[in-house]
Amino acid sequence: IYSDGGRSNYFKANLVGDCVCRAIANATGKDYKEVYDSLLRLEKTIKVGKHETRGTVRDGVRRSVAKHYIEKELGWKHHSTVIRGQGVTVHLTKEELPSGNLIVDISRHYTCVKDGVIVDTYNCSIKEYYDDFGQLVVNDRRAVYNYWTKD
Repeated sequence: IYSDGGRSNYFKANLVGDCVCRAIANATGKDYKEVYDSLLRLEKTIKVGKHETRGTVRDGVRRSVAKHYIEKELGWKHHSTVIRGQGVTVHLTKEELPSGNLIVDISRHYTCVKDGVIVDTYNCSIKEYYDDFGQLVVNDRRAVYNYWTKD
């Protein structure tokens, strides 16, 4: 389902890296600007780690900021899908994710999944990239690293 989370009510740009804000707004039903302002405040106040660069809400929120907001301020429960020695065990498919409203962390992107349906500005279950030999690779089994549920 196409949804910009309410971004178009406040901003005109379409090509932005606001996936964390968009995913949270879509999953929680909170106003986009409210989520945006909270993430902006946290980006300015949460200490930057040794291997981190301060992010922006429009161009990529740090994982530590997203995690803090989702867990500490919203009270959502974290679920990791990576098992030591086995790697990723869950993919972005209806069959492998639980039902309900989820905020999902996949490679370099956050999205909202509602009862197995992706709610975002594009179908992020498919990742296309060029390998070292210039060949187009289409990956339709995107790995889920973490997801959050309201309960």
